[in-house]
Amino acid sequence: MGQIDLMKKKLLIIGGASLIGSTIINEFKNDYDIHLTYNKTPVNSNFSQTKLNLLDERNQISSVISNLNPDVVVNTVAYPNVDFCETHHDEANLLHVSITDDLVSVCSDISSPLVYFSTDAVFDGTKSIKYTEDDITSPLSYYGKTKRDAEKIILNINENIVLRTTVVYDWHIRSRFTNWVLKNLKQGSKITAFTDQSNTATLAGDISHSLFCLLDQHHSGLFHCAGKTCLSRYDFAIKLADYFGYDKKLIIPTISKNTQSASRPENGCLDSSKLEELINFKLSNIDQGITSMINSSKTIPDIFL
Repeated sequence: MGQIDLMKKKLLIIGGASLIGSTIINEFKNDYDIHLTYNKTPVNSNFSQTKLNLLDERNQISSVISNLNPDVVVNTVAYPNVDFCETHHDEANLLHVSITDDLVSVCSDISSPLVYFSTDAVFDGTKSIKYTEDDITSPLSYYGKTKRDAEKIILNINENIVLRTTVVYDWHIRSRFTNWVLKNLKQGSKITAFTDQSNTATLAGDISHSLFCLLDQHHSGLFHCAGKTCLSRYDFAIKLADYFGYDKKLIIPTISKNTQSASRPENGCLDSSKLEELINFKLSNIDQGITSMINSSKTIPDIFL
């Protein structure tokens, strides 16, 4: 058994407690020797992990990577709040761009592919159909600008991978939108949800499986990795209410105008055909994704309470 373990590739996940990070752990745990970093929340696992704040301990991550010498590095760390980035340019640029540049440099030195997660916010949302990898980027927000700049740095190295995704969800304590909707509806509280911004909401487990396939098949480059269904947050909330048996009348449609500091693309829907055909895997539509959540809820407690 020890010899088999020694043959496993080493995977470093920067941000192992995140929604995407934890689903990657679950997907990769039988095939990779996993090491994690975390900021505030240790991961409840048997994997080795290092407490690390990328902003305060910027230089330490290079030492962690050099000492571990992983076969693959996955960075899941980013500011989740688009409006924060709009008013805190220096912080957003440091985390998304400068630190990405550091990571690319050290990973290149040890010939380790770096995986980076980007966003639909690199587009302006004026297209009438889903965006493909060939479409020109034109971010409306500073968040989108920093993610686009990071993409360019990552893709300067041929072996690296960028996955653009949007509205990531699952049955998980860090699934922000779905937990907010379900918690309020369960309590009988009214919520408002936007009707004028559409995205292809993405099941986190689909992202981790797609990444596993890409690495297993030795692919690299830029890919859209998003769900099949293009829908607004209002429509998403209605779907959640339908499937979980809550009152849809509690969900009040609204528009985003004048309620957000940073502009978002009206159409943030991504076409994942390139990825699906390459790895022979179909990402979930919204009905399949919510069904997966319900199945998980039967074995995992009410994580959003």
